Amino acid sequence: MSTTGSTTRAWTVVVATGILAAMHVWKLPSALEFIRADLGISLVAAGTLVGVVQMAGALGGLVASVVAERIGSRNTLVLGMLLAGVASVAGGFALNTGWLMTTRAIEGVGFILITVTAPAMVRALAPQDKVNAAMGWWGAFQGIALFLGVGISAILLNATDISWNIWWFIMGVATLGFTPVILAKVPADPPAALNLQRIGKVIVTSIKTPLPWALGLIFASYTLQWGAVLSFLPTIFSAADISTGVDVAIIVGVATAVVGGLNGIANVVTGVLLQRGHAPRTLIITGLTMMAIMSVLVFAPDWSRVPGNVAWALLAAAIFSFVGALVPTTVTRQAVDIAPPGGSASAVVGLITQMFNLANFVGPVILSAIAAAAGNWQMSWTMTVTASTIGIIMALVFVPRGADPFKTYGKV
Repeated sequence: MSTTGSTTRAWTVVVATGILAAMHVWKLPSALEFIRADLGISLVAAGTLVGVVQMAGALGGLVASVVAERIGSRNTLVLGMLLAGVASVAGGFALNTGWLMTTRAIEGVGFILITVTAPAMVRALAPQDKVNAAMGWWGAFQGIALFLGVGISAILLNATDISWNIWWFIMGVATLGFTPVILAKVPADPPAALNLQRIGKVIVTSIKTPLPWALGLIFASYTLQWGAVLSFLPTIFSAADISTGVDVAIIVGVATAVVGGLNGIANVVTGVLLQRGHAPRTLIITGLTMMAIMSVLVFAPDWSRVPGNVAWALLAAAIFSFVGALVPTTVTRQAVDIAPPGGSASAVVGLITQMFNLANFVGPVILSAIAAAAGNWQMSWTMTVTASTIGIIMALVFVPRGADPFKTYGKV
């Protein structure tokens, strides 16, 4: 891919594509209670609905990398957007949980095609002196998408007569409408002249060493808790006793959106920190440690007995989301550079994406199961602290000290 002429800003279109795709994940939390009432689903089933969009990533990250190697990066982005858009429109017609879960899974296929392909594209398209900053913006795509998806849906669904079905239609049309922008602004790359056997060898070469797996576990330890906690924040605080004339659902929905938006801002800041030479291992361990501490503060206390109650829990959630953002950008920045000679950045990112999407899928299910078993959310911190501990151990063992810990690996 060229980064000359009019293509020098093409990486921003790739980031925008990721944001729009991720909004399909985050259009659900504020709509969840409406869907539960409409379709009559349990809390645990709701956890499955939250996570099912990640199922495609959990099962098909490496398959998505094969598609990218075979048909080219830009074509893979377009295919992902078409799948997500069509599935969203179809989901708007859902009459039962099975229908909605099926369309959510298809949206997940589109999402995974984009998230596997985009990081290496951002790295290739961004000017070399701005690669870390560009990767910071890519790392922010989930937080920005959460801010937009949760915030917009909280206002639309609670302050207007728009139903969750119409919100699904809006997202589908917006996604389909963005595909011409990708075709116009992102340079085409010819399909790789590789047969499936050769692609298989590239993938095996890329993932046969422990490092991609270790980085995948670190990323998974982040997404397991971040995705689950942020997905359920509107539900957790929906019954809060807030004395105000404004609908509680709007307050909590917008607050959740702000918490997610802080994650997006912090990802951009992380890119700057990496650009300035801060050590990746330090950033990862700091992020996971603060997530563990803040998640305990979100869940363990009975905030209803404290003046200000939900405000303190939301402040802890904001710090959890903001400082936790040190992890995804740092891991993604390393991931696009660790493919060995004969390997592929898409394959490495595909493996890592498969692992963190598996965590995204099981996280909400585990969190909702803990809450259902305990009868409240106060034991939910056990999942988040365990996840952070695993990620910290992986970072201590596999990420060397220094600002460029993987400089001996092949650059792609």
